[in-house]
Amino acid sequence: MSHRPALLGNEPIFAERIPIAKPTLPQFAELADEFAQILNSGILSKGSRRAAFEEAVAEHLVVEHAVAVSSCTAGLMLTYQALGLSGTEVVVPSFTFMATVSALRWIGAHPIFADVDAGTTNLDPAAAEASITSDTKAIVAVHNSGNPAAIADLLQLANDYKLRLVFDAAHAFGALYQGRPIGPQGDAQVFSLSPTKLVVAGEGGIVATNDGRIADHVRVGREYGNCGDYNSAFVGLNARLPEINALLGQHSLGRLEWCVERRNRIAALYGERLGRMPGIGFLKVDPGNRCSYKDFSITIDPAAFGLNRDELAAALEAENIETRMYYDPPVHRQMAYRSFTSSRSALRNTDLLASTILNLPIWSHMEDAVVFGVCSAVERAYSSGDAIKRAFEPAAAV
Repeated sequence: MSHRPALLGNEPIFAERIPIAKPTLPQFAELADEFAQILNSGILSKGSRRAAFEEAVAEHLVVEHAVAVSSCTAGLMLTYQALGLSGTEVVVPSFTFMATVSALRWIGAHPIFADVDAGTTNLDPAAAEASITSDTKAIVAVHNSGNPAAIADLLQLANDYKLRLVFDAAHAFGALYQGRPIGPQGDAQVFSLSPTKLVVAGEGGIVATNDGRIADHVRVGREYGNCGDYNSAFVGLNARLPEINALLGQHSLGRLEWCVERRNRIAALYGERLGRMPGIGFLKVDPGNRCSYKDFSITIDPAAFGLNRDELAAALEAENIETRMYYDPPVHRQMAYRSFTSSRSALRNTDLLASTILNLPIWSHMEDAVVFGVCSAVERAYSSGDAIKRAFEPAAAV
């Protein structure tokens, strides 16, 4: 195979586009009988499938309550509401998906952005502490890419300052913190069941908690705040998880361990091959933890690699490889949230990651050949760095 990249005229490594992610789904035959039972029953919501799914998730996560909702975002909104965060300051990373923060704004909380650790990409406890004031009510941390946050340090911080602690665990099904599932730590952990995750229900979310008051609030809140007497106790949402989604989620949960083991294998293959080139950095997973690798990201040091992140992304696009730049722009630079940026905590690592991070394709049933092809595409780009950079130079004025 020629080392000349497709961006410079060679044939692409992949004839068909390689997507950034694919859901790993059961065959319809596995679901057919149960699917027919749901349709024949006429109960498409608030039924036995959701209850069974919630019970299975609670057992897996080792929590007392697993409350299924229509999305992770809705779960965050109802959890924040249950904790009384409206009108308060909440310390939160900016290097996260926008929903972590949008749910805070929906319930009227004031986000205070704190920096992340450049290696783990998760909230830096020291930066979080530096952002706390007498108006702070809670800390929200994220398990980016399914990489467990610094849970022990954050628990200690929350205890010292008497703050509530919530984890956006959207990526964290399959992640382990010191050998235990992500789930029981903190006041609540909120998971996603959308198609890019390891446990897929089509759409949906789970609020996991050992706090019965939070669980009860979310259960009522997902029903418009209606306790059953058609008299809303508080402003709620339509955040129910349909029965068909719950069925899909339960079957997906049964494949979780295989999925996370496979993704760790893929991450190891990427690391072994790409680690031979200078200027490529990898996610740091702390000893004793297991990352779910919902995403696989690298960082690019242009001085060492010879190309910057955007130039490499363009080279991979020409090879028919889809990439993503999570999270660029970070939340504090997005239009809806710029007014909440303060000088209380510098966001150097957040801004650095946003400008250098690149997410490569990963899904649970990805074949090794696809991983090797992506790696070959990165090697092609590296070997022709100077020529690619020249291709990006503006044409000289006539």
